[in-house]
Amino acid sequence: MKRIVLALLCAACMTSMEAKTLVAYFSATGTTKAAAEQLSKQHNARLWEIEPAEKYTADDLNWRNSKSRSSIEMNDPDERPTIKQCTDVTPYDTIYVGFPIWWGICPRIINSWLDNNLPQLEGKTLIPFATSGSSGIEEAEAYLKRTYPTLKWQKGMLLNRR
Repeated sequence: MKRIVLALLCAACMTSMEAKTLVAYFSATGTTKAAAEQLSKQHNARLWEIEPAEKYTADDLNWRNSKSRSSIEMNDPDERPTIKQCTDVTPYDTIYVGFPIWWGICPRIINSWLDNNLPQLEGKTLIPFATSGSSGIEEAEAYLKRTYPTLKWQKGMLLNRR
């Protein structure tokens, strides 16, 4: 009986010591969502969609229109779109943060999510990942490190090119 109890206690300790991983992502068109789902499966991680309170329409995403929602947001570094719901990041050790590349960096909704989760993100390993039709992730990585210098950013990855 003592061996069984000891084995159960050891199993519980091992489980609690395992790193917990979250894949948090924003996807306006579904491309980043597909990449996030794949990443979540690969790492046996919880998946969390960062959703805007007001979904983006095709007109909102028209980067050629300087009056489109995405253009207005990206031209204002202080813009923070409202997110639908926050998630508790406390249980996670590693967090993948995914987004499409907009204007060479992450969309402002990523700033909203990061701002809403500070300081709970302090000390956690953050790994950006992005999807893009033409841009790399390097500028987005530099932007995140510069904007959130107290967070522990790791090298990011571009998971999709259309």
